[in-house]
Amino acid sequence: MSLTIRNVRPWGGAASDVVLRDGQIAEIRPYDAAGAVDGAVDRAADGAADGAVVDGRGRLLVPSFSDVHVHLDSTRIGLPFRPHTGAPGVWAMMLNDRDNWRTAEASIAERVRNTLGAMIARGTTRVRSYAQIDVDCRLERFEAVLAAKEHFKDAADVEIIAFPQAGLLREEGSAELIEEALKAGATVVGGIDPCMLDRDPVRHLDIVFGLAEKYQVAVDVHLHEPGELAVFSTDLILERTRALGMQGKVTLSHAYQLGSVNEATTRRLIQEFAELDVSMASIAPSASGQLPLKELTEAGVRFGLGEDGQRDYWSPYGNCDMLDRTWQLAFTNGYRKDELIEHCLAVATVGGASVLDPESTRLKSVADRPGVAVGDPAELLLVDGETPTSAVMDRGTDRTVIHAGQVVADGLALL
Repeated sequence: MSLTIRNVRPWGGAASDVVLRDGQIAEIRPYDAAGAVDGAVDRAADGAADGAVVDGRGRLLVPSFSDVHVHLDSTRIGLPFRPHTGAPGVWAMMLNDRDNWRTAEASIAERVRNTLGAMIARGTTRVRSYAQIDVDCRLERFEAVLAAKEHFKDAADVEIIAFPQAGLLREEGSAELIEEALKAGATVVGGIDPCMLDRDPVRHLDIVFGLAEKYQVAVDVHLHEPGELAVFSTDLILERTRALGMQGKVTLSHAYQLGSVNEATTRRLIQEFAELDVSMASIAPSASGQLPLKELTEAGVRFGLGEDGQRDYWSPYGNCDMLDRTWQLAFTNGYRKDELIEHCLAVATVGGASVLDPESTRLKSVADRPGVAVGDPAELLLVDGETPTSAVMDRGTDRTVIHAGQVVADGLALL
């Protein structure tokens, strides 16, 4: 199967014709305006046909988005807006969700499927989603995410985290349910606030890493803990990563207080993350004390971006659009220079892809713009904009989404 995209500008460069074949970028050549044949150029709808041509119309060509921190099962996208009812704190917010998720205007399966579809339509083709598993919902929410993954198997790659949102120790049977999900198809085991939520970090992390070792899966730990407590939990995670030889298989999500202790601790953590190939996932919070993005990148630490929940019972934020979240990452970091804003776009696309696959291309400086060269995966987004920075600022809607070398969405609609 082949597809030619005419007149696009890879990362804002010169107008080019890009040939996709067998799920990869096969050729990039200067745009040939005279080479277009009447009737051969279609806006997008013929993207599935062999030898089809898509008119780029001078748009930007960038890698498609990778959302590496989303709760697909925590969503009210497409439903009427409701006032926020959650109380502060992870446990209180979890209870608020528990009280409300079953009574939404649509089933959990419909909400998950619609949310994933909206994400794909806006340019996301690589996803790592949490699926809440606890004694209340058991595997019901996990099964909804699994069904959506199957429904969109030809439009996006989805990885599922078996996630103990209510902890592993507070409610009897929680760890056993996580193991059931791993047997049923989850490929990552989650953890959450080992000290503050379960109040037994050693036992909590022993369960998480024990399951990861048993089923040979990756680990992704939510860390909302403050300052020195967050560093303490992180050191326990690094200790297990080293002892079990799990380099490249561990992600810390949120972890927005790790840079708040002192400069020496910040330098040490960045060095150890690089040494053990521990990746990070952020939702671009407006929080001080985060590890510095530029220094993480220059150290070779894989760093990805995600949208978290989507207008759910935790928060009214989220709209399935990773271009919006890219803007937020630049804004909360205080970036103004084009190079740094474009770096945020690289983080949201290729950076996240490297979190999912540590063997893939990773960012090593804020100037890196990979993902649109010959041999790269044909996971691509065409979007209107004068430059990549202007695309982040304006967040246009003239988008064409390509997965595995084929058009899967156009104009914010699935094909």
